[in-house]
Amino acid sequence: MSARVWQHLLAVRDGKGHLSGGDWSPGEQRAVDLYGPLAQRDVGPRVFGQIGQSLDGRIATESDDARDISGPDGLAHLHRMRALVDGVIVGVKTALHDQPRLTVRLCEGPNPARIVIDPHGRLPNDAPIFRADGARRLVIQALEQDRPEGVEVITLKATEGRLDPDEMLAALNKAGLTTLLIEGGGFTISRFIDAGLLARLHIAIAPVLIGAGQQGITMPYPPDTLAEALRPATTAFSLGSDVVFDCELPGDREQAVTPASL
Repeated sequence: MSARVWQHLLAVRDGKGHLSGGDWSPGEQRAVDLYGPLAQRDVGPRVFGQIGQSLDGRIATESDDARDISGPDGLAHLHRMRALVDGVIVGVKTALHDQPRLTVRLCEGPNPARIVIDPHGRLPNDAPIFRADGARRLVIQALEQDRPEGVEVITLKATEGRLDPDEMLAALNKAGLTTLLIEGGGFTISRFIDAGLLARLHIAIAPVLIGAGQQGITMPYPPDTLAEALRPATTAFSLGSDVVFDCELPGDREQAVTPASL
């Protein structure tokens, strides 16, 4: 990632530039191919997902240690994704266990809005995700519960204890957040995939074997046969310490931005 490509992507994010054209080196063009879809704002609302995992598909050890699963380049990649979207979504389990800040610290760019899905009000009001630092903070819940001053509350009806992905997305779009990143956990990402709402999924694989522990993507309704399995169009990008697989999913069928079109 060169400085001039990153400045160009930030300009595209702010509606001050276009992805087409550009006198890029082959390496710079690869960066545009990888990050361009996140920066683009002229194709309507879009939802992206990102998950970091080991070579054997784990996102945490058996003791739930997930902090060092990604290498330094994988972490920088995640922060670039945050900087290019309007908001980052995590489920309450991730917010409780990982205590994420969801800020941009490893690259230049704005902090996204922080959004937590917390149907039953499990997340305490002193959680880092609610800390006032100038970024928007939102919680999606299914009950009336007071939240810290400045936190925007979206209340939706839960069905069997869960919130509907379509309703959550519609409410966030209405709040002005149209380009969204689901950062965790694997179950939350899986629900948006199953609902057909995820445009692209970045799977960042680090060269580590864990051997046991929590699996990454676990679909709520997995297929019975491989013939029925989802087979996204996929491009691999080497980041140095990690390899990212950029997967184009059914949620992007009509708005796909492929490397050939950038």
